[in-house]
Amino acid sequence: MSARPDPEVVRGVTVPYRVRFDECAPDGLVRSSALLRYAQDVAWVHSERMGFDRAWYAERGLTWVVRAAELAILEPLELGQVVEITTGVTGFRRVWARRRTEGRLADGRLILWGHTDWVMTDVVRGAPSRVPPEFPAVFEVPPGVFEPGRVPLPPTPGAAVRHVSRVRPQDLDPMGHVNNAAYLDYLEEALAVAGDAARPAITGTPRQIRLEYLVPAAPGSGLVGEAWPEDLEGGPSWAWRLADDDGQELARARVLLQVS
Repeated sequence: MSARPDPEVVRGVTVPYRVRFDECAPDGLVRSSALLRYAQDVAWVHSERMGFDRAWYAERGLTWVVRAAELAILEPLELGQVVEITTGVTGFRRVWARRRTEGRLADGRLILWGHTDWVMTDVVRGAPSRVPPEFPAVFEVPPGVFEPGRVPLPPTPGAAVRHVSRVRPQDLDPMGHVNNAAYLDYLEEALAVAGDAARPAITGTPRQIRLEYLVPAAPGSGLVGEAWPEDLEGGPSWAWRLADDDGQELARARVLLQVS
């Protein structure tokens, strides 16, 4: 990198997003997966402005892969509204990086926030790779301790609702992977099977979604999502587990019907 990035860019970037027609459900509210896509997009905008564009990664055979995401939706966001999405890097570990993302309306009101845990990956080996030393140096984030997101779940109860689907071509991103936001669609498709009881976990506010990605879903593979209600100390929630046709667990999530 020939020049040091602007200090303001180092701290983070803000990009406005207007909620589009195709990003909304029949109730006119933006889908959770669209919000996760905003967070993903603004992360790449920040990386590019810091000098780490896709060509930089391609030359080194590296990429970032999301392994966990947390999204707190504080207020509903409707078709046509504009939300300003801000992101910044808040921590590095050996192969990990964490981003904090916030969404605000024009009046400055915070309506969503999230954390995304990324793993630096060697695309040839398909294995984690140590974060290059220039990242912590340029982003001015000292190596710190943060616990990567986990979603430990009990065994799936027999009364869980079950939703069978398949990886769709439109779920794949330019890397040929099922995009991390598509798993939120799979989650909410399973919750929808539960009917009105699970409706607050799909559209209610405030709510908090925690996702852990275990194994990538293969293009075209069958998917089995199972969801069930829980009553945790922090309040009611819904749990979800996704597996493929062979029973291999792919992802886990928990939707809290409040924000901790």
